[in-house]
Amino acid sequence: MINRYAKPLILLVAIAGIAMLAVGLYLQLVLDMLPCPLCILQRYAFAATAAIGLITFFLPTAALRAGAALGALASLTGAGIAIRHWWVKAHPTVSCGIDPLETSLNKVFFAEWFPALFQADGLCTTEYDPILGLSIPQWALVWFAIFAVTLALVALRYRHAE
Repeated sequence: MINRYAKPLILLVAIAGIAMLAVGLYLQLVLDMLPCPLCILQRYAFAATAAIGLITFFLPTAALRAGAALGALASLTGAGIAIRHWWVKAHPTVSCGIDPLETSLNKVFFAEWFPALFQADGLCTTEYDPILGLSIPQWALVWFAIFAVTLALVALRYRHAE
């Protein structure tokens, strides 16, 4: 059954990953929520998941399992970053503010090419109002988990017809 929906599911995850980047930009540019270094790392994970999904969608079906597995790995990485961010917010004495991570992240060529999307300007411990009851890292974790489970199911259950 998963064979019929494998490519559409991968495309849906890619589009949702791009939507998560758009939400991040909205929060930053419209609601003035400055992204911290961990936010930026999560954006990279959303971008990687979306890029892998788009590339996999356009590759031959023989590459579908590998692409889905790679996308699931990118999503799991993002989930790990979101968990760390959630932990930092729960322990306000810990900071990821202006430190070597922020400095090095802002030197990556993506941050120089697309500063609005990939430049860290905020502090991880800054408290923003919850969105529908969840903090931003919690929402990111929810979406990374959805992406990882969906892509892992495709990778594990897809059978290429020879």
